[in-house]
Amino acid sequence: MKKFDISALPNDEGYFGEYGGQIIPPELKKVMDEICDAYLKIKDTDEFQDELHDLYQHYVGRPSPIFYAKRLSKKIGGAKILFKREDLNHTGAHKINHCLGEALLAKHMGKTKVLAETGAGQHGVALATACALVGIDCEIHMGEIDIEKEHPNVTKMKILGCKLVPVSRGTKTLKDAVDSAFEEYLRDPVNFIYAIGSVVGPHPFPMMVRDFQSVVGKEARQQCLDQYGKLPDIAMACVGGGSNAIGLFTAFLDDESVELIGVEPAGKGLETPDNAATLTLGSKGGLHGFECYILQDEKGDPLPVYSIASGLDYPGVGPQHCYLKDIGRVKYVSIDDNECLDAFMTLSRTEGLIPALESAHAVAYAMKIAKDLDQDKTILVNLSGRGDKDADFVANKLNL
Repeated sequence: MKKFDISALPNDEGYFGEYGGQIIPPELKKVMDEICDAYLKIKDTDEFQDELHDLYQHYVGRPSPIFYAKRLSKKIGGAKILFKREDLNHTGAHKINHCLGEALLAKHMGKTKVLAETGAGQHGVALATACALVGIDCEIHMGEIDIEKEHPNVTKMKILGCKLVPVSRGTKTLKDAVDSAFEEYLRDPVNFIYAIGSVVGPHPFPMMVRDFQSVVGKEARQQCLDQYGKLPDIAMACVGGGSNAIGLFTAFLDDESVELIGVEPAGKGLETPDNAATLTLGSKGGLHGFECYILQDEKGDPLPVYSIASGLDYPGVGPQHCYLKDIGRVKYVSIDDNECLDAFMTLSRTEGLIPALESAHAVAYAMKIAKDLDQDKTILVNLSGRGDKDADFVANKLNL
């Protein structure tokens, strides 16, 4: 198997194989290069790492534990299902891991405002939290459909002091929120910084977010060895933009014994237009300043996408995921809305864990395959967020 030195990816131009890069105007390239230079200069310094890891431990609550879901595993039969409990992090998801890093970088660079998009609201809440912590202005753009759907997170963002900008264009969801936030960023890229919420966008963001999220996989790998004396047989996570999945996968890339699986949203079905299964159905193109697999029309324009999980309805995907798909290191599959809802309710009622709808996609695939595996096999699922934000929506949808 090919060895994966993460320090060698991306290359100097920001490419993972043929994906990534900077498809941006020259004036914006200069700004992105400045961000990259600043990040590379401080990322390995003791001062930056000590501050970040102190916050991870004493503010976020890291390390997040590994939990063996005994009742769920018994109910399904077959393999043992383990959860990496990112839902226990402060703000309720993995997003805080990179938001703290981005906020510290913005402060180091003397930026006056941090801009971002959000879909499910977890990135928005985490970034508003980080900005409040370091004392820098925060502005979050969010589609109107997602604002209505994810009301608890909207309330939290307002309480935390960020400026929330509703986006009414297009599908009124995540892709349109990205467009809106990026336009605001272009008004003053010298004083503003766009804190991208996943491993997407122009270089250096896929690299930076990957690096910050890699703490998830590093912890999980050591925890599995300490608690079970071996690595998991399978490690899986949901994939929209792909930050929580890359965070988990990075530590296991060199481990031949560990199968890696990314779970995309099939929405109302792969045979319908109402899905966001980018790696399953997409083709190479350009989006939001980088090259990746995209769900696009014959003109190369991004298609409208859909998922029951607001954080997964993005027409592109992180460039490293595209590379890992092409070389066959990661298997990408999909789960539809009904399977997601079933996993959401099953996990809630067997283990007392209410997962985010995003995370429930990975839970659903683990449930699907566990029964066909031997009992000595283990499946590690990144439970990337908790479902507080989704509880009312699911209750209404299922008439609970």
